[in-house]
Amino acid sequence: MEQATYKRPKSLARNEFSYCPGCHHGIIHRLIAEVIDELDIQGKTLMVAPVGCSVFAYQFFDVDGTVAPHGRAPAVATGMKRAMPDRIVFTYQGDGDLAAIGTAEIIHAANRGEKITTIFVNNAIYGMTGGQMAPTTLLGMKTTTSPYGRKAETEGFPIHVSELLKETAGIVYLERVAVSSPQEVRKAKASIKKAFVAQQKGLGFSLVEVLSTCPTNWGLNPVESINWLNENMKKEYPVGVFVDKVGDVK
Repeated sequence: MEQATYKRPKSLARNEFSYCPGCHHGIIHRLIAEVIDELDIQGKTLMVAPVGCSVFAYQFFDVDGTVAPHGRAPAVATGMKRAMPDRIVFTYQGDGDLAAIGTAEIIHAANRGEKITTIFVNNAIYGMTGGQMAPTTLLGMKTTTSPYGRKAETEGFPIHVSELLKETAGIVYLERVAVSSPQEVRKAKASIKKAFVAQQKGLGFSLVEVLSTCPTNWGLNPVESINWLNENMKKEYPVGVFVDKVGDVK
C-alpha cells in the first residue's frame, strides 16, 4: 500500500510558484503553510503582503488577507488584529520593504507589543524592482544603484533589523534563521512555529528574520548564491535567537 510522505500543505494554494529559480521564497512559504496546518489555524489566519517580491504571497497562501502599501504591512496588521483579536495575523515582508520605507512601522509595532507575527525575508537587495541597493546591502556589494560597491562613507552601513528590534520592550520572540541547508530549514520551521505560538498565547510581537538568496539580482546561479549567503551574509547577519519569552514549543 502506497503512503504519501511529502505533500502540499493545505494552507498553500494550488498555484505554481512564480519566483525566480533558486529564490528561497518558496521554501519559506512552505514552512509557514506547514506551521499553519500543524497549529490548525488556517480558517482563522489573516495574511498581509506588502510591495516587493513578497506581494505575490497572496497568490500562494490559502488564507484570507490583504495587500498593504509599501512598508505599511505592520500598520495594516495592527488594525486587523485589534479589530479581530481572535484571528492570527501575520505579515510577510522583504528587506526593501520592512527595513526601508517601513522602518517606522516595524519598530513601533514591536515597541507597542502588537500581538502579530512578522516573517522578514532578508536577501540584501531590492528584488522586484531591479536589484537596487537596500538598507541591508553589504559593504562592497554591487547593485544597480551601487555599481562600484556599497561604501559606508556615502551610503552608510547595513541595517541590522533584529539587533535594533531586540531593544524594544514589546517584542516577545525574535530570531534570525536561514534556509540554505536541510538542517537550517528544520530550524527555521521551528522558529516560525514559535513565533505563531507567541501570538496564539497573546504574549506580544514576534518576528523571524530569514536570510535568503536572490540569484537573479546577485548575478549568480542558485548554488553560487547559497555559497555566497553562507560565506558573506551570515558573517554580517549571524543567525541566532535575540529574544525568547515564549518557552518550549513542541
